[in-house]
Amino acid sequence: MEYYNNIVETIGNTPLVKLNSIIESNALILAKVESFNPGHSTKDRMALKMVEDAESKGLIKPGGTIIEATSGNTGMGLALACIQKGYKLICTMSDKQSKEKVDILKAMGATVHVCPTNVAPDHPESYYSVAERLNKEIDNSYYPDQYSNLSNRLAHYETTGPEIWKQTDGKITHFIVGVGTGGTISGVGKYLKEKNPDIKIWGVDTYGSVFKKYHETGIFDKNEIYSYITEGIGEDVLPMNVDFDIIDHFEKVTDKDGALFTRKLAKEEGLFCGYSCGSAIAGLTQLKDDLSDEDVVVVLLHDHGSRYITKVYNDEWMKSVGFL
Repeated sequence: MEYYNNIVETIGNTPLVKLNSIIESNALILAKVESFNPGHSTKDRMALKMVEDAESKGLIKPGGTIIEATSGNTGMGLALACIQKGYKLICTMSDKQSKEKVDILKAMGATVHVCPTNVAPDHPESYYSVAERLNKEIDNSYYPDQYSNLSNRLAHYETTGPEIWKQTDGKITHFIVGVGTGGTISGVGKYLKEKNPDIKIWGVDTYGSVFKKYHETGIFDKNEIYSYITEGIGEDVLPMNVDFDIIDHFEKVTDKDGALFTRKLAKEEGLFCGYSCGSAIAGLTQLKDDLSDEDVVVVLLHDHGSRYITKVYNDEWMKSVGFL
């Protein structure tokens, strides 16, 4: 008989799927479709890794509570791990995240605190600060902090990177992905650069985020920071997981282009993906002239479209923000 002992054993080994029409390029464009993970996003990998590493270090005891600031997908990965391991889960989220993300986490047994988006990271009501406060108040609790927890990028160094290298038979020339906590691009990028230093690592950023300017100038410019609509990528802080030395280039994508390309992925490729996936495709489209016919490009598609039914896939919402 073939079966898994629990749902977290199914994490990883997601497929590469050729993109045929959405990008006009003679290069081979392959999508690493991470929605095949059981929690429907790439965050399953690092969520499980953070919990298992915490257990090995004695940072969480049986019956304890895990508390995390999340845009939704890391929370889902943690929910799967907590269900299997018997922990309680509390998630803090910003109020710009879709209602579906909140409802899904509640359905998986998590307690969710929704916090205001338009406050500084160190404001007492920010979703970072609320998570830190709850961690101090609740006995036997653990705050993984995906932004500074290096188990995040280690998970991708150990799993996602090797999978991509094996699936492309070592022929990959470019890896592109949206950057939020930095774990995916830094972990995958480190592994691929060790295999072949000539592989280009491209990060997709959003307007309102500090990554691109900091990468190019070394200046953390607060004037770059403003509220944006795109979910899951970009930051107003510099997470420890972002290894800027590994990343060759950051490409900024507008909120509108990310949303429109998310919808194009569904209609033209049959890939029902999340907002940041469209941003990654938009970024690659902007960079397509830098590709040759011989290149093999892997674009990582973070998550599933079910998280965005009332937003990107809703015509009325798209009209309300001026995207249609």
